[in-house]
Amino acid sequence: MNYRHAFHAGNFGDCLKHALLVWLLHALHRKPAGLFVLDTHAGAGRYDLSTGPAERTGEWRTGIARLLDDPPPALADYVALVRDCGLYPGSPVLIEALLRPQDRLACCELHSEDHAELRAVLAGSGAAVHRRDAWEALGALLPPPEGLRRALVLIDPPYEATDEFARLAAGIARGHARFPAGVFAAWYPIKHRAPVRGFHNAIRDTGLRDVVAAELWLRPPLDPARLNGCGLLVVNPPFGFAAAAEPILAALLARLGTGPTEEGFAVERIAHE
Repeated sequence: MNYRHAFHAGNFGDCLKHALLVWLLHALHRKPAGLFVLDTHAGAGRYDLSTGPAERTGEWRTGIARLLDDPPPALADYVALVRDCGLYPGSPVLIEALLRPQDRLACCELHSEDHAELRAVLAGSGAAVHRRDAWEALGALLPPPEGLRRALVLIDPPYEATDEFARLAAGIARGHARFPAGVFAAWYPIKHRAPVRGFHNAIRDTGLRDVVAAELWLRPPLDPARLNGCGLLVVNPPFGFAAAAEPILAALLARLGTGPTEEGFAVERIAHE
């Protein structure tokens, strides 16, 4: 439990995750029926980038800071929401800002200090904030306790454990077995390719169908000690996700990249419908 997302808030990984998350929520709101959203590794909710851990690492300066002025159309909704929320919003704050009266949010955060901050940030919102293990929550909180028939599950582990990719694949499979109609979105780091290939193969081995991965890399994915890129794997993506992800990734690369030929992005279908 050493991981604190405050050190990395607003970095390029957050920008990818949150820009795609905003699109997913808008897509799921095409239908008027209520939506249950589960954020399994929610963090503290809101981060001051000008002081404390975020200021010390400065990762946000090569992330969200490069998007705030005149954002490209593909990122406009995400950047506008960041501005409206004030301090850099983590996923639970972004989600809560977009929910309709018929929607419900549940968040899990195991770190005691981050859990306390999250409870304060979401106080009065109606969101349920749990201090519980994310992998256990995927079984306990699905299917949606409110009886809602649609769900978006965001999974963003800290990747401190050596078996995190294996736990992620198992967790997605467990959650899907509990609620097959849910949309599952899992963020993952790209340091070097072998763990990512293993993760994608593990997802295929579960037998899950309709799985798409959207990836962005700013450096060659060769150094296992460095975050060179990241991806979002989506099970049961809403209609149009793959087509919409490409301009979002292209816009992120144009603003966050530095120009070498080793940079790039890809949208890949991991398992067919």
